[in-house]
Amino acid sequence: MKVFKVTPKRIKRANGTVLTPDMTVTVTMQMHSCTPFANGAKEVAEAYMRIYGYDYKKACCNAGDFDYQALG
Repeated sequence: MKVFKVTPKRIKRANGTVLTPDMTVTVTMQMHSCTPFANGAKEVAEAYMRIYGYDYKKACCNAGDFDYQALG
């Protein structure tokens, strides 16, 4: 398993949702991957919903909206 720290690059307002750069999450991937967005960002979307109540899919987010850093 691999762990990533995912941080939004900028403020994003879409479909009544707001994503800000201080909304950082730590994501543990179920499969070994070089990016947290490899499998449709399933773990990233779940982490944002669980921690912030932010709907990743409703806001039409993609990998280009985020910076990520491998932690382990």
